[in-house]
Amino acid sequence: MPNLTMTIRRAGINDVDNVWRLVQDFARTFSPKRESFDLTFRSSLQAPQTLILVAEQRDGSVVGYLLAHCRATFLANGPAAWVEEVMVAERLRRQGVGQALMTEVESWAQAQGAAHVSLASRRAGDFYHALAYEDAATFFKKTLDSQ
Repeated sequence: MPNLTMTIRRAGINDVDNVWRLVQDFARTFSPKRESFDLTFRSSLQAPQTLILVAEQRDGSVVGYLLAHCRATFLANGPAAWVEEVMVAERLRRQGVGQALMTEVESWAQAQGAAHVSLASRRAGDFYHALAYEDAATFFKKTLDSQ
């Protein structure tokens, strides 16, 4: 059941520090750098097909975020939404925060005309299955040398 003392809203520039704290807790395979994060956060706020959501408690603390994009596809007969990152503060997991973030991104994706919402997850499969997501593909990545 969603936490009723929380609001899901679009992120603004004033959320940068709160989201940065959550990003640091999220990252396991990458070491996020603050300068890169700041640039990406600011540009993402202005990108028309990008959505950054935050879960904010009544006291103003940000306890979760979601980053998504909507882009053109050939195979889906229209745009598709991709959830890049979902993070909820560990102390508030299993209390409806992630579900509320996913419900909001699904509404946004529908408003964008998206055919579906997709994401990749290594550790949260049970969570996404409970939200009626299904396994659809194997996720591959190749880390590129940025120099």
